Amino acid sequence: MKIWPTVIAVCGWFTAVNPGAAQIWTPTDSPATNWTSIASSADGNKLVALAGAPSGLIYTSTNSGMTWTSNSMPNINWSCVASSADGNKLVAAAGYPDSGSVYTSDDSGKTWKSNNVPNSYWNSVASSADGTKLTAAAGWVSGMGQIYTSTNSGAVWTLNSVPSNYWHYIVSSADGTKLAAMVNFGGNNGPIYTSPNSGSTWTTNFAPLPSYTSWGSLVSSADGTKLVAVAVYLIFTSTDSGATWKTNSVPDRIWLHGASSADGGRLVLVAYDGAIYSSTNSGTTWISNSAPNTIWCNVASSADGSKLAAVSYAGIYTSKSIPAPLLNLAFSRTNLTVSWIVPSTNFVLQQNSDLTSMNWVVVTNPPVLNLTNLQNQVVLRSSNTSNVYRLKAP
Repeated sequence: MKIWPTVIAVCGWFTAVNPGAAQIWTPTDSPATNWTSIASSADGNKLVALAGAPSGLIYTSTNSGMTWTSNSMPNINWSCVASSADGNKLVAAAGYPDSGSVYTSDDSGKTWKSNNVPNSYWNSVASSADGTKLTAAAGWVSGMGQIYTSTNSGAVWTLNSVPSNYWHYIVSSADGTKLAAMVNFGGNNGPIYTSPNSGSTWTTNFAPLPSYTSWGSLVSSADGTKLVAVAVYLIFTSTDSGATWKTNSVPDRIWLHGASSADGGRLVLVAYDGAIYSSTNSGTTWISNSAPNTIWCNVASSADGSKLAAVSYAGIYTSKSIPAPLLNLAFSRTNLTVSWIVPSTNFVLQQNSDLTSMNWVVVTNPPVLNLTNLQNQVVLRSSNTSNVYRLKAP
């Protein structure tokens, strides 16, 4: 039997921040219009934002929202957008009253193409981390809407077996296997459906939603186990992929949308009535952010939850905090795997055989992105020496 020497993980080399501190939001140079949706790459550097009618804009940013570029796309009522982990592959669609196609981009929004999927009033789109598995949910057109899926970045779309309904929102795990979708039309709340196999089969899950409220959106962790169902005045959370739900203790606001870190630990919610709240413990407690009192419409998060971007009628705002990545260790018979969530700031992995010395050495093994949990992983061979590992900002 292989006996491992002592291995210690040090949680980074940075100035610590108070996890209970409220986020501060800063306006960007984006125009003030009726922004409807926003998506982020895993590192938070690449953003894409959509505006509905009458402006019908698509804007992209490659520097965490510091500057924005307008895309030459049709002026329609853009309603939903999703991004791959690297921010290169995008999927966007229009909603009511524009019945249109689904558009995809493989160059971070520089160019777009219309996909071969039936025209509909699209309410929501979702993407796997690699951008190959896409899902589009429609509200209604000449009847109730449907869900379509693609396994080749939108080249071919397949009608899903889930029953036709007024599909309001859909989310995907990072690997594209776990899906969750909610039903809502004109305040008539329906169930939440979940699928463990990319939409091949579905199970109806009922969150106990009172009649005085209505669904807003869904949020998923990278592995699809932690879900947040956002509703007006209420938030529901699940830790078992939607099998069971519990009411969350968030303040009463007109909640519309939310976003999550890859591990589901850091959450952010935006409200139509001018509030942004965040949580660092999967929604157990919430903190009011220092955000302008405006109509907030949508929000996106980097994988580590340290870079946030929110859209409102007043423009696009961003919030940044110092990341504090945690190192995870996994052992096998011959290897040690060191991993951490894709950070919004670059870090290098270092090792030291003596914690009392300053002889830190950069680990030369290149990290590999695990697309199932959005973690960088470095695989190291077994050794007979004790080592300490840490992450350090260059």
